[in-house]
Amino acid sequence: MGMRINPVLQEMGAYPIAAIQNRAREMRDKGERLIDFSIGDPREPTPSFIPEALHRAVPEVSQYPTTRGLRELREAIAGYVQRRFGREVDPDTQVLPATGSKEAIFSTPFAFVDSGRGDVVIWPTPGYPIYGRGALLAGGTGHPIPLGGDFVFRVSDVPEDLWPRARLLWTNSPHNPAGSVMSRSEIEEFYHRCREFEVLLCADDCYVDLYENQPPASVLEVADSDLTGVISYLSLSKRSGMTGYRSAAMVGDARAIKALTSLRTSTGTAPPEFTQMAAAAAWADDAHVGERRRIFSEKRAILREVFAGMGYRVAASEAGLYLWVEVGDDVEMTVRLLERGVVVSPGRVFGAGGEGYIRLALVPSPEECKQAVEVLEECLTRT
Repeated sequence: MGMRINPVLQEMGAYPIAAIQNRAREMRDKGERLIDFSIGDPREPTPSFIPEALHRAVPEVSQYPTTRGLRELREAIAGYVQRRFGREVDPDTQVLPATGSKEAIFSTPFAFVDSGRGDVVIWPTPGYPIYGRGALLAGGTGHPIPLGGDFVFRVSDVPEDLWPRARLLWTNSPHNPAGSVMSRSEIEEFYHRCREFEVLLCADDCYVDLYENQPPASVLEVADSDLTGVISYLSLSKRSGMTGYRSAAMVGDARAIKALTSLRTSTGTAPPEFTQMAAAAAWADDAHVGERRRIFSEKRAILREVFAGMGYRVAASEAGLYLWVEVGDDVEMTVRLLERGVVVSPGRVFGAGGEGYIRLALVPSPEECKQAVEVLEECLTRT
């Protein structure tokens, strides 16, 4: 007798980048040396004060964490929001810790989508595959919106007849995979249009502290004083080198936070309290983030130079953790580079509109980036 699987899960198949990772793993197992730009998992050491805070918080007796999280953490997040965006938020009603932004983004539609009503969830493509996966498994109707050549999401990209049916709309700035940045006015336009149609505006802001010069704007800066109809998803993964800690936050409309708290209480989804204390230390400090920005900028400059020297267009790539390069056949180029020991992601794994591009995560060290230049030049030199 066959196992019955949710047909939506079968339709989505494996996480699309998995096949590349499997091939890379095979090569590593054979002892081959790889320089891996495929996954956004930075390797710089987590600043020492963060694990020290975690160690101090490990209890003698382990007990369940609460869904709402420790007040120390919620206050630290609110303090960060005040410093970074100039917005005062209530740590008791407008802040909710999460076990990483990926999990939070995936589960959000379960709190708001009415599968019987045909609610539509909108997101830009190419983009983070989780927007669509969460929407579909929650029973929503997914509607990815193709981006233009500058990979900036704009209100004008969304068909007018879609707004009355929409329930959630995702923005992502700085953008994954392209590293484009929405202007404050573009975010404001989305905010006002979403309010007009009572669409919940969900802003994936997990890269908002990784930039070259000007700090990217956030929906938290343009929303009304109650943050009506918005949720910002913030993450310590890239900001503080804490990918393995699985620590993020949702900040926004108190009614939405209340609904998400109810959902997460049902699923038992809450960060361990010792990681919460580490997160509180990270959110309270901004100096270490500046050093991380400097390192990522150094890597970006090394790679930009080699692509520019060979005449390849680096699209956007002005912020975030990625370089987005137009190469022609993205799969063929990915395979060619992989066989030479450089791992990248083909653009099409991020959805329609990603074809023809490769994404390089600024993860290897500056020295490894320099070592990769020779392979990139050999594989990409035009004849």
